[in-house]
Amino acid sequence: MILTGDIGGTKTLLALHGEDGAIVVRRRYLSRDAATFDSLVARFLDETAARPRAACFGIAGPVLGTRVKVTHLPWEIDAAELAARFGLERVHLLNDFAAAAHGIGALTAGDLVTLQAGEPLPQRPQVVIGAGTGLGIAYLLGEQVLSGEGGHASFAPVDAIQAALWQWLHRQVGRVQVEHVVSGRGLVHAYEFLLERHTGGAAPGARDVLDADDAAAAIGRKALDERDPLSLAAVDLFIACYGALAGDQALAVLARGGVYVTGGIAPKLLPRLRDGGFLAAFGAKDSFSPLMRNFPLHVVTNPELPLLGAARHAARSLTTV
Repeated sequence: MILTGDIGGTKTLLALHGEDGAIVVRRRYLSRDAATFDSLVARFLDETAARPRAACFGIAGPVLGTRVKVTHLPWEIDAAELAARFGLERVHLLNDFAAAAHGIGALTAGDLVTLQAGEPLPQRPQVVIGAGTGLGIAYLLGEQVLSGEGGHASFAPVDAIQAALWQWLHRQVGRVQVEHVVSGRGLVHAYEFLLERHTGGAAPGARDVLDADDAAAAIGRKALDERDPLSLAAVDLFIACYGALAGDQALAVLARGGVYVTGGIAPKLLPRLRDGGFLAAFGAKDSFSPLMRNFPLHVVTNPELPLLGAARHAARSLTTV
């Protein structure tokens, strides 16, 4: 069996896969409840009584050799230490979006919602991008995956309202990164910015939204379920920034293989994404707008994509000498 994990700032998913790569057991944990990652692995293996042969973990953070410092947690993960402690033949550490990219080939039509069919070409670059606690970006060409820390690139506003959001954020944080805008906290930033801009910081129910355990999720619910005007405006601003960024990434590598929007937020906002704002922002590239219509654009609705990718990567490593 293969042990996999999808480790983020909010949640950690751990799973066991059989020989065919299918998930046999999967557990979800709140990341902040564990002092260290290895203690969480020990808990999972005790609960499942499993003895996997190898492991591969997708982790929200930059992989440096065989070590990772998780971006939004105090965890430091070392592959050699994990292998020694749990008797694993091999342990691979991947950036979480590298793991997601490795899983693209395992997706079925039922795992995707297509926003634009485009004109896909074989063996052309693919982009995997997703907002959750943070923002991740990876690129795929055949079996080759390139990941980095694109979420920490500078945010580029494209219109007056986004420029005003940039100014508002700049006063608070200095250099404005795309993750400050396109992420869970980015949605909260959009809500706070519009709250201040249009109401002077006071609106009925706004404090309850911002004080919720998951303010981004609360904003999404208020927008989609209650049609709250302020929440809808924040979601639409977030979607416009997200779509523009996805289009920039597609244009940068001419992603005729497709752009795959994943992460925890897009599926929850899917009804609003399908209304057209995301695709409009994706394609608004001046003289390159006609070219943008060629790029396939999909939302991934399978939350286990990083686990599937980690399993595929680990399985391939076990077949190589």
